[in-house]
Amino acid sequence: MSTTPNPYRGFRFPAAIINEAVWLYHGFSLSLREVELILAARGVEVSYETIREWGLRFGREFATTLKRRRPQSGDKWLLDEVFIRIRGKQHYLWRAVDQNGVVLDILVQSRRNTKAAKRFFRKLLKGLRYAPRVLVTDKLKSYAAVKKAPKLGSEHRQSQHLNNICEVSHQPTRRRKRHMRRFKSARHAQRFLSTQSAIHNHFQLRRHLISAAEYRAARARAFTTWRETTGLALTA
Repeated sequence: MSTTPNPYRGFRFPAAIINEAVWLYHGFSLSLREVELILAARGVEVSYETIREWGLRFGREFATTLKRRRPQSGDKWLLDEVFIRIRGKQHYLWRAVDQNGVVLDILVQSRRNTKAAKRFFRKLLKGLRYAPRVLVTDKLKSYAAVKKAPKLGSEHRQSQHLNNICEVSHQPTRRRKRHMRRFKSARHAQRFLSTQSAIHNHFQLRRHLISAAEYRAARARAFTTWRETTGLALTA
């Protein structure tokens, strides 16, 4: 009987420490050196470059698994784009969230035209089994592509302020960019932000909308799911 190889085999540190480092780096606005300092305070001597390698190797896998385990998103989607500067050149980060602030997908592109909008919608709708009831965007004319996109027979609302939830969801990206100083390339930004959005998003429980008991229960479920996710590679 064939067994799945242990992805942690050959590493000097156990899986629990590696998963802790990946969680700290992607779940909070911490730099690699700050994660290194936190682990050092717990008696774990590891360099920030090693933590970087752990994030690249395991972070994306964890993020993909969390997305698959995520419950069906809300029926109201809010879309927005924000500019980010990469090596002196302006790029655009396209983001979609539901009415609860759950990040559905992101895409880094160099343009903000109709072609770029269509590309983002294709990525957003890939593998989707349901259509949203309402789409909310700002007044960018490129979003006219929404009306022609397949699977989207939903209501389209365009307003300058209706998509504030999506605009607020850009804040973690802004904070991370300051810590990281800069993104090296559009590919680097896409790879990191896709992972960071999924992991950070998993622990955002909207504390201000639920009671203390509900929050504690939701937090416990989030950590249980995270432990199961980071252990899937060992038990699959």
